[in-house]
Amino acid sequence: MNGGRRVLVVDDEPTIAASIAASIAARLRSEGYAVDVAHDGPSAMTRFEEGEPDLVVLDIMLPGFDGLEVCRRIQARRPIPVLMLTARDTETDLLVGLAVGADDYLTKPFSIRELAARVGVLFRRVDRAAEQQAQDRIVLGDLEIDQAERRVLRAGEPAHLTPTEFDLLVHLARRPRAVHPRESLLANVWGWADATGTRTVDSHVKALRRKLGADLIRTVHGVGYALEVPR
Repeated sequence: MNGGRRVLVVDDEPTIAASIAASIAARLRSEGYAVDVAHDGPSAMTRFEEGEPDLVVLDIMLPGFDGLEVCRRIQARRPIPVLMLTARDTETDLLVGLAVGADDYLTKPFSIRELAARVGVLFRRVDRAAEQQAQDRIVLGDLEIDQAERRVLRAGEPAHLTPTEFDLLVHLARRPRAVHPRESLLANVWGWADATGTRTVDSHVKALRRKLGADLIRTVHGVGYALEVPR
C-alpha cells in the first residue's frame, strides 16, 4: 500500500483517451493509490479542490482549458508533483510545461508500467525532501533556502519554484562550486537509474536561471553544472 496517497489522473474524454485514463487509474489503484479521474480542464480543477490529491498525472490536450492552464492553477493553489503527458517531444513543449510547474513528463505513446514507475519516483523524492527538511536553512551570499518551509529568497525577493526545481537547487547548494554531472543529478534528484533524461536536467537548470538569475548556475560543458556562491 502507499499510505493512502491520492493521485488525480486527467486525460481527454474521447474513447481512446478515456481507455488510457482508465488503464492508468487501474494500474495505480493496483499499487495502492487512491485515484480520481477527470476529462477536461474545469472538472480537473473541481476534482483537485475536492479530492486534495498528492500528485497529478496531467495530459496537455484537454477540453475547456488545456493541461498547461490546469498545471498553472494547481501550482498557484498548492505546489504538488505533476507528471505531464504530451503527444509531442519538443523542447518548446517541455520548457512550457516546466515553466508552469510540471516536474516530469512522458511522451505518448508510453507504457503504463513506466508511468507507474515515474509516479513512484516522484513520491520517493517527496519523501526524501521531507526527511531533509530538518537541515533547515542554507544561506549562500544573497541566496537563502528554507528547507522546512520550502521557500527560496534571492536578494530578499521570493522565488516561486516547482518541487523539482527546489530539490535540484538544494542538491546543488549543499556542495556549492562543486561540479555535479548530469547523470549524478538524474540519479540523486530525479531517482533515475539511467542517463536518458539529460534534457530534463538542462531544462530545469534553465528554469532556475530564469527565476533566480543567470549568474547562479555555471555550466561545465560536457560534464554538468555547479552552483556559484552569490555575493
